[in-house]
Amino acid sequence: MAMEYEGQICRPPMERASFMLPVAVGCSYNRCIFCTLFKHVSSRLLPMEQIQAELSRVKTLGGNPERVFLGDGNAFGLPTERLLEILDRIHEAFPACREVNMDATVTNIREKSDEELRALFQAGARGLYLGIESGMAKVLRFMKKDHTPEEAYREIGRIREQGFSYNAHLMLGLAGKGNGQKNAEETARFINRTEPDRIINFTIFLHREAPLWREIERGTFVPADEYENLLEERSLIEQIGDFSLLYDGFHDNIEVRTRGKLPEDREKMLIHLDRAAERLLYEKRNKKKD
Repeated sequence: MAMEYEGQICRPPMERASFMLPVAVGCSYNRCIFCTLFKHVSSRLLPMEQIQAELSRVKTLGGNPERVFLGDGNAFGLPTERLLEILDRIHEAFPACREVNMDATVTNIREKSDEELRALFQAGARGLYLGIESGMAKVLRFMKKDHTPEEAYREIGRIREQGFSYNAHLMLGLAGKGNGQKNAEETARFINRTEPDRIINFTIFLHREAPLWREIERGTFVPADEYENLLEERSLIEQIGDFSLLYDGFHDNIEVRTRGKLPEDREKMLIHLDRAAERLLYEKRNKKKD
């Protein structure tokens, strides 16, 4: 019998072909005011017996994946000894496994010593997906993220020293109306300094259940519209340096997705965003006429 997944399934699009192994429920931080993914579940570790049963089930079915993604919200926050045991069990069950990736917060990294990071890398942990969201300190503070840009610089440097792949989650529109260009500039500066291997860039989701909604009602946060979000993404891509990275950006409300490899696909991606912005303006003008 397959393991039942509790809560909303959440993993980066680059991990869609990986075997997803839940090792925890929820997010141990769970205080970002824009997020509702884990608001209805209690953060806790899954029993090792349950994890082992899932590994054995997949192995019995002939599974031997090369890539494994650990769920849930920030699996890297698990105690190091527990993570090491999970990694050992994964490689025992799946000899072909080349890499084990997972979500992490900056705090998760800060709480682990260099020796712990080295041991985890040697045990097969490879890629960490960090919720960077923005390069603007005041935006991170307002959204109650667990880090400042300077703290993120330092901790990303530590995982890079041990050989980990670093992948950045960003969020368009997080700075609010009228601040998209500034957010693009400061986020590009952060990205150019830290050089992630991948960027996953989502437009902010505005849920009524999120604490951010109360800020909208109070007028302390005014959302940007989708046109400004498109311009913000365009500016960001334009300013990212000439190092190699994979990029995947989403505007779910208007069904626009921009992906490619930088720097070689930059012009194609910018043209795609220009056309999407022109189309959005055209639709707005026609709606006003109606």
